[in-house]
Amino acid sequence: MFYAALDVSLRSVAICIIDHEGKICLERSVRSDVPDVLRCLAAFGQPIHQVGFEAGALTQPITYGLAEAGYDVVCMEARQVAAALSAMRNKTDKHDARGIAQILRSGWYSRVHVKSVESHHMRALLTSRKVMQRKCIDLENEIRGLLRIFGVVLPLRLSRGAFDAAVRETIETDPALSHALLPMLEARAMLFETFTELDRRVKRAAREDTICRRFMTVPGVGEITALSFKAAVDDPARFKSSRTVGAHFGLTPRRFQSGETDNPGRISHAGDADVRAALYAAANAMLMRSITWSSLKAWGVRLMKTKGRRRAIVAVARKIAVVLHRMWADGTDFRLGSEARLNDVPLPRG
Repeated sequence: MFYAALDVSLRSVAICIIDHEGKICLERSVRSDVPDVLRCLAAFGQPIHQVGFEAGALTQPITYGLAEAGYDVVCMEARQVAAALSAMRNKTDKHDARGIAQILRSGWYSRVHVKSVESHHMRALLTSRKVMQRKCIDLENEIRGLLRIFGVVLPLRLSRGAFDAAVRETIETDPALSHALLPMLEARAMLFETFTELDRRVKRAAREDTICRRFMTVPGVGEITALSFKAAVDDPARFKSSRTVGAHFGLTPRRFQSGETDNPGRISHAGDADVRAALYAAANAMLMRSITWSSLKAWGVRLMKTKGRRRAIVAVARKIAVVLHRMWADGTDFRLGSEARLNDVPLPRG
């Protein structure tokens, strides 16, 4: 039984093949190209039980290429591999490949789920939208700061669409300001137009997806949250229990226990930060904006009175993640709850 380990970088791949006793049978370095890796593995001449590597930038193409060739591919959690390799005296690509091979042989690793191509397409669309949104906000803040020097203070609450009209007239009345700030305003207008188009594409993709439409029946969950959650989870069957989804997105407290010390700290902030932010926004909308009553909202309102607003929102965000996963896994719709009267639970102020 042979195990092949790959230490993957952008330009080269260090390959190490060992047998079941840990003896090195082959070491080689090839280009970071799937056909080159496949030729090296095929040239070994013996059936390879597993091929393993740590998660990284080239995880998707290497996983898809090796799996298509018939290999049992194991993508390992990068933090766990780094912790295991930190005990080695010298760090080189060759030594890293040896260490990964031993980790693969011992079975001391956590397998990372490699998402589908469809999931990556969704994520690319969401990322493009967010990048354009951030660039628009950066330019708006720069323009606000430069105008403040000349005594022009813009309203704090100014919608993205109304920003250009509110600023352009002020800039064009002063030739010096026009010379300095008008190009920046034009660039911001082009970015905002691109953001608007990407925002329409995201919302259209969510509305056309059956699973996302089911997600959006949950009060507070909109197109961004639904599509972000679907792209991040990819396959609901990879979670044995819906309760673990909240921990996967960093919405459960860290815990440090040693002897008499037992410290449940703040939430771990592990996993996808964008999905965590989307779930938090959905929970905030459910508790503070939505007028639709549900047992989940009632639980969050009661928690808000004892634990405070921020902790309650985080707890409801974790619950929303659990509910969305269970809806997806079971194919069920969201149920508001057995009690149908809003007056039974006092609403938070503000």
